[in-house]
Amino acid sequence: MTIRRWWRPVVSRKKRGPLRIQFVITSMPVGGAETLLVNMLRRMDPDVVLPEVVCLKDRGPLGEEIAEEFTVHSDLIGGKWDIGVLPRLSRLMHRRQVDAVITVGAGDKMFWGRLAAFIAGVPVIASALHSTGWPDGVGRLNRILTPITDAFIAVADSHGEFLNRFERFPKHKVHVIRNGVDCDRFCRSDKNRAEVREELGLGTETQLVGIVAALRSEKNHAILVRAAEKLRDSHPDLHWMVVGDGPERETIERLATELCVQDRIHLLGTRHDTPRLVSALDVFTLCSLNEASPVSILEALACEVPVAATDVGSVSESVISDQTGVLFESNDASGMAEAIGGLLDDQSTRKRYGKTGRELVLRTGSLESMVNGYERLVTTLYDRSCVQESALAGHATA
Repeated sequence: MTIRRWWRPVVSRKKRGPLRIQFVITSMPVGGAETLLVNMLRRMDPDVVLPEVVCLKDRGPLGEEIAEEFTVHSDLIGGKWDIGVLPRLSRLMHRRQVDAVITVGAGDKMFWGRLAAFIAGVPVIASALHSTGWPDGVGRLNRILTPITDAFIAVADSHGEFLNRFERFPKHKVHVIRNGVDCDRFCRSDKNRAEVREELGLGTETQLVGIVAALRSEKNHAILVRAAEKLRDSHPDLHWMVVGDGPERETIERLATELCVQDRIHLLGTRHDTPRLVSALDVFTLCSLNEASPVSILEALACEVPVAATDVGSVSESVISDQTGVLFESNDASGMAEAIGGLLDDQSTRKRYGKTGRELVLRTGSLESMVNGYERLVTTLYDRSCVQESALAGHATA
């Protein structure tokens, strides 16, 4: 059951026009979920929806980047226990006459975003979740708000099952919308391969392994550094490219120095040319402690780059053993080194995995299908809200 919000009149889409959606997120650093959101915003049909972004904290690099294209609200919360965020958010939603709120990720934004939307009488309330378990799991307070939530968005079939069975969200409220990437931007490029190596001061034949992920503890970059140390002697010309920034940067730098691989690991920080960088790789890797369906993996496969990744969440739905890449156990540096080393030593397998990977993304993970999924879900829920309000109004006058 979903508790209805009848204190705000809901008019038909024919009268309303494009629906105003607010995506509520903590901030917009260069990360998988944030990049995915930016790509989706840019493809949404303005005749159907008008998207906005609400950052509870600062805008972040991607928020600044899109601020000239979309309305971006920020700095609404002063700290973890700042309950003043609730009236600020609800007033903002009321003032903007928002038709749908979609929180992105769990934690504070999922709680405050949905509660504020309910208070503001927003017709559609949904939560998009991009990972499983710690640290982005759904806590008790967030579960309390299930009755006021119209939809929980999963990014893969197994993720949807997880939200239903483990997080205990009602099955009829769980909707699977697969992550998608722009396969025109993310594609194979020999030109990028040569240019990126020149930029890094590397030889044209230098092997390059890369990761694109915010430098946060759950992404577990430390295991990448340890894998680099284990491969140092067997692959003396191997280099590593780390794209992204965050609080773990100093820890990564310190560990790389301790293990004497600092000259092999290139920390590029925040970059806005991800398609160019990813297409230059021999192997893409992701060593997270928890994930759902990482968009960075789909981007790599779209570039025909094979993937070595931890077997967590729904990763195995895109990194398929002996088809698109190799899986290893979470927090297993030796397993990671073995997986990456095996791919680096077998060029024909890398090419086969890369080709199969792009075919998989084209078939199941396009950006267009993801955008259509979000637009269809929001409009369907909004139309249902209209019907329910009309029914309640008719019952009241009967």
